[in-house]
Amino acid sequence: MLEFLTGRKLKMPSPEESLPGRDTPIVAPGDHAVLGTPMAPPFPGDSEHLVVGMGCFWGAERAFWSLGGVHTTAVGYGAGITPNPTYEEVCSGRTGHNEVVLVVFRPAELSYDEVLRTFWEGHDPTQGMRQGNDRGTQYRSGIYTTSDSQQQAALASRDRYAEALAAAGRDDEITTEILSAGEFYYAETYHQQYLHKNPGGYCGLGGTGVSCPVGLNVGP
Repeated sequence: MLEFLTGRKLKMPSPEESLPGRDTPIVAPGDHAVLGTPMAPPFPGDSEHLVVGMGCFWGAERAFWSLGGVHTTAVGYGAGITPNPTYEEVCSGRTGHNEVVLVVFRPAELSYDEVLRTFWEGHDPTQGMRQGNDRGTQYRSGIYTTSDSQQQAALASRDRYAEALAAAGRDDEITTEILSAGEFYYAETYHQQYLHKNPGGYCGLGGTGVSCPVGLNVGP
């Protein structure tokens, strides 16, 4: 991801330090450039959704839109303070937001466990406020859930992946935050499905090379 600003913060800002933002959204999400589905609600009644942060949201979004059973995806900003932030504001480290992906999926076709496995295996969740060469609070690992059962399953999956890392000889601590999803702010149009529109685009997303166990049997 291009670094628009230098001196990027590695510590979350306080409400007093955060930027004021604005009252209205800066973008109106349209249709998905790959799937052809609306990126904004209402979503199908047989779907669920969650929001994840895995570092650069360009590569993270591609990992999810490629899965069968995904209705739509979108990139945006979440788990922060500033209302309706811009990309440049998020990059300043003064909004508290994470670069995140909204994933809308049909559980009858794609289980929540499989969505979580894609999350854990698609990045390195032990790096704190960075992912590879991308550094800053907006690159932190996070799962932002939309139900109690999702929250319980996410916590269980974190524990199982920690066990898998330890079994593989990795003693790094998982730094992923697992929280109830707050407001999701859509990113600017040029960020949506970026790696489809720009196949040669850079994204420093990587994984640990360790598989995540599935079949968590948590929730309905």
